Amino acid sequence: MTERKPSIKLNMALNVILTISSIIFPLISMQYVTRVLGPDGMGKVYFATSVITLFSMFAELGIPVYGIRACARVRDDRAALSRTVHELMLINLITCVAVYIVFAAALVSVPVLRQSRALLMIMSSGMLLNALGAEWLYKALEEYRYITIRTIFFKTAALAGIFALIRQKDDYVLYGTLTIFAAAASNLLNLLRLRRHIDWRSHGGFVLPAAELKKHIRPMLVIFMMLVATAVYTNIDMLLLGVMKGDTETGLYGVSVKIKLGMVNLVTAASAVLMPRMSYYIGRGRAEEAGDLIEKTLTAVCLIAFPLVCCIVMLAPECISLLAGSEFAGAVMPMRVIMPAVIFIAISNIAGMQKLIPMGHEASVTRAAWIGACVDTALNIFLIPAFASAGAAAAAMITESVVMLCLLRSVRLAEGRSMFKGIPLPGIIIAAVMAMPACIPAVKTDAVLIVRTVAAGCCYMAVYALLIWLVWAKWTNNRKEHHK
Repeated sequence: MTERKPSIKLNMALNVILTISSIIFPLISMQYVTRVLGPDGMGKVYFATSVITLFSMFAELGIPVYGIRACARVRDDRAALSRTVHELMLINLITCVAVYIVFAAALVSVPVLRQSRALLMIMSSGMLLNALGAEWLYKALEEYRYITIRTIFFKTAALAGIFALIRQKDDYVLYGTLTIFAAAASNLLNLLRLRRHIDWRSHGGFVLPAAELKKHIRPMLVIFMMLVATAVYTNIDMLLLGVMKGDTETGLYGVSVKIKLGMVNLVTAASAVLMPRMSYYIGRGRAEEAGDLIEKTLTAVCLIAFPLVCCIVMLAPECISLLAGSEFAGAVMPMRVIMPAVIFIAISNIAGMQKLIPMGHEASVTRAAWIGACVDTALNIFLIPAFASAGAAAAAMITESVVMLCLLRSVRLAEGRSMFKGIPLPGIIIAAVMAMPACIPAVKTDAVLIVRTVAAGCCYMAVYALLIWLVWAKWTNNRKEHHK
């Protein structure tokens, strides 16, 4: 197989387009479904999504992350790539069957799950389709053009289905079905296209000796423990909130979380494509190229994340009114509290997923994730009874900051220097904060909601751009003087 080197800039651009679509489609649908289903119906779907996410972590056993690294390192050898895919898919199918058995028992024996049995059964189909779709292979091969076109097509179909079929509050089961449609259809198409990249017959299909599977187990389990911990501290808040405070508070918090996730996806769009290329570079001893790639990406992420968070915090009431309606006014405070987590997650993503894991330091990432899981669980138990959705938001924000600090410490220990060396981080933070008052004049006008919100955002970004230009000019001059 010839060496594949898709343009990293093209990959980033395609992933940005894909990420923007993943933000726009939910935002468009949210304005409609929140008004039809209300906080109660939305809370049921968010609760079911959290439950399925936790079961899916066990069914996947770390393969979505490990598979990218393992396949990227052998992608120039079709025979080795075929063997790797066979082995990982077989392991995935075995774990999937085991998880379905436990899931079925939970549906029968746990009252809170039994109440949402129909919705949970439908949404659980995604676990099997994920095992068959091998999305990690296409990411390892950096086929972002195919991934982008495919995903946008199916998301468009799902969006059309939402507007055509969701008509009343009782349609929350149908809405839950449509939320997994794009991923399910994508995985089916992936399965049909596998022959383009791997051979089945030459390696005996799925009939493989146990010895061939064992070599994957240890690194997969380390990554799996990391993903389980991450799933715990990113979903336990929704579960505990639903149990302690009911569907309405869960629905309010779910809206703020959904907006936060949209911002996270936007900020991390460029860095998300780095893992296969980083694994490829590190596997061939090209550490300098890997380091340059990380520094440039981290700089871009900081330049985007800090102003985006500050702007959204200022415009939280307007954003909630536009996206969910006045019925979700209670989501403003949770949204403001949780938004700084966008910055922490973006930095953690680069430190952990794009740097430590390609370097083989999965244990450090796993340790940070479990610290986060413990911190988040304790904070939620303490804060939710007193502060409801705002307490869950505070727990999530604090937890993400703790995880980020743990990962940055691991990077420093692994490389002997800070990951932020060479980046004007203080100047970026100061510029982002100083630009916040620029939103106020536009917000206080009598213009319609969408006009004053967009105007306020534009005013903020204009002031931030001016300030960051001054910061960058001063930083560049200081670097030149330092090198003389």
